Amino acid sequence: MNIRLLPLTAAHWPAVRAIYEQGIATGNATFQTEAPSWEAWDAAHHQHSRLVALGAEDEVLGWAALTPVSGRCVYAGVAEVSVYIATAAQGKGVGRQLLQALVTESEHNGIWTLQAGIFPENEPSIRLHQAAGFRLIGQRERIGQMRGVWRNTALLERRSTTVGVE
Repeated sequence: MNIRLLPLTAAHWPAVRAIYEQGIATGNATFQTEAPSWEAWDAAHHQHSRLVALGAEDEVLGWAALTPVSGRCVYAGVAEVSVYIATAAQGKGVGRQLLQALVTESEHNGIWTLQAGIFPENEPSIRLHQAAGFRLIGQRERIGQMRGVWRNTALLERRSTTVGVE
């Protein structure tokens, strides 16, 4: 699929939010039960390494962004990955292109470790991350509840071979 990757901006938010809500609706993408406002989302994510994938008609097909894992300076180079693909664009290589570009962007911005917490039932997302160089660290057992049901997450990480190696 021919796509263009651009920095994610407030102008993309309505489409990004709709794709996020599609993921929420699956029950296997996030513990979130509703998409936040642009202001809340913007405040929670790094200002760098935010991408949208646009299709031939400039429609948003997916997005990817990073969230800091901690405010402590020793973890400044560690971020959590979010990748969401519109239902109609899934299985067409959009996620692969977004995640590869996100890895590159993260390294250009001094990120040495990327991590992802993925529900084990979301096997396509686990495979996508592994194809991008993430390794399965383990499983976080009963890490949180979703609608009263305890859920596990698979913990994956990717360590940069160029940032933080000195």
